Amino acid sequence: MSSEDHRDKYDADSLEKNQPDVGVHIVAEGKHKFDVASIDLVQASTQAAPCSDLIDFFRIAIAGTLGTGLFLGSGKALSGAGPVGALIAYALVGSVAYSSLCSIGEMTSHAPISGTFPHFAARWVDPALGFAVGWNYFYTNVITVPVEITGAQILITYWDSNPNHAGIYTAIIIVFACATNIFGVRYFGEAEFMFSIIKLTMITGLILVGLVIDLGGAPDHHRLGFQYWKNPGILAGAQLEPQHVGLDRFLGILNVLVQASFSFQGMELVAIAASETENPRRNIAKAVRRVFFRILVFYILGIFITGLIVPYNDPNLLQSTGTAAQSPYVIAMASAGIKVLPSIINAGVMTSAFSAANSFLFCSSRILYGLALRGQAPKIFARCTNSGLPLVAVGFSSIFSLLALMNIQSGSATVFNWFVNLSTVGGFFGWGSINLTYIFFHRGMKHQGIDRTKLYYWNRFQPWLSIWGLSWCIFFILINGFEIFWGFTAAGFLTAFLMDLQTQLPLADINIPLFFGLYFGWKFVKKTEIWKPEEMDFVTGIPTPEETEGPYYPPVGFWQKLAAILF
Repeated sequence: MSSEDHRDKYDADSLEKNQPDVGVHIVAEGKHKFDVASIDLVQASTQAAPCSDLIDFFRIAIAGTLGTGLFLGSGKALSGAGPVGALIAYALVGSVAYSSLCSIGEMTSHAPISGTFPHFAARWVDPALGFAVGWNYFYTNVITVPVEITGAQILITYWDSNPNHAGIYTAIIIVFACATNIFGVRYFGEAEFMFSIIKLTMITGLILVGLVIDLGGAPDHHRLGFQYWKNPGILAGAQLEPQHVGLDRFLGILNVLVQASFSFQGMELVAIAASETENPRRNIAKAVRRVFFRILVFYILGIFITGLIVPYNDPNLLQSTGTAAQSPYVIAMASAGIKVLPSIINAGVMTSAFSAANSFLFCSSRILYGLALRGQAPKIFARCTNSGLPLVAVGFSSIFSLLALMNIQSGSATVFNWFVNLSTVGGFFGWGSINLTYIFFHRGMKHQGIDRTKLYYWNRFQPWLSIWGLSWCIFFILINGFEIFWGFTAAGFLTAFLMDLQTQLPLADINIPLFFGLYFGWKFVKKTEIWKPEEMDFVTGIPTPEETEGPYYPPVGFWQKLAAILF
């Protein structure tokens, strides 16, 4: 298709209101080894099987971000850094997550198409980066599916500790997770809505119960206030430098930073689901503005309450049971004489783990589908049903859920943990790539005279938000596994860098050479080049607002307005 044909097909004024003539936009050249015109396939698939509306979209977004890290991981954060240390860590990581969400939201508002940020990286930074980001993100998400399934199965042991039943429970969870995705995005949205209601109800209830306990409303009527901030204190150490208290406490916060990052990861699911919603530009704008602030409140307020009701040196926080007994809220309830709620909490956390598995399976299949559309994965994964479901990509991604069965045998569990540890930095590379891509996107839009403020969503603090997020993502990647610098000799440095000193399993740092191996490998084979601002294509294959956006009907009446605020 010639440049003139593109100008006829895509009108700039309809693409985004008041943009300059499309003639100023450049169509990709062959030297970049990236055929932008081929993504017309994406435009066709985008309109095939949308979710019904913003509420469906919000169901996916909220359920993909509230996971077991919030309900169980907060106890580890508290014991690792203390109440204020954990609060600082979660607030900092929250700001980085926000920068990534703003960046992907603005780019998706301009181009609501399948493939999302791996496609954006290939389109506006370097096709080799899109290849590396896509496969890294696919692997990170698809290997997390069996992890969450295993977590759900372990939570069931709270009621049934018979090890012979583990395989049965695991198989049932696998079948339900795969079936939910195979039956299509509408059923996926319905399931995630149910899970999101459970999660929101549970975290709201836990925060309220925590306040009641802290203020002396529990059966023991003991008012806690801020007494645990005084004794044992507001900061805990990492026990790496016991002779240097200040340094040890700083290392404790660093350790929790990495853990908090894993709890926040998953917000980019908003953009990945974008191509399967009606009115994607409008809905993305609303979701980005609303979803993160709700999650930020849940996380920050949840961590704050946790630090009030449980001391960071409570021995129960150090027990890795994998069930609700590990939750600081359950520990506080047991201490306050509340006996009924722990079992209910365990049920809620179990549904949270299943929901996370469901969401990661959805996410990984769409990433694989986008890779196939760009020619960076076998074309068979781009095959869809008549309704637009990428069935082959979903089926292939579902196969990885069977890895959860490896945990039934202890020997296989070691191999399984090897894969898990190998993928732990993938989320940081995802966030970092989103922010890096936005920096290029912002520069290209500015160079070509495109007014960002005409987009359905834009942020006045860009590109500084992206610079902030990218800088911290690099920092998170570099400090992950920093404990290896304590307790080993110089002769064993390489082994310590690649292997956990206690478990002899690979650390996540090995993902660094894997990521750059993917990048430079594709760059060498395909001879790709980094896009220059004047070469970036902001038009081809991107549906116009007239093609994606329907009429807007404002909420009428109290209940509709309340639903609009909540969802």
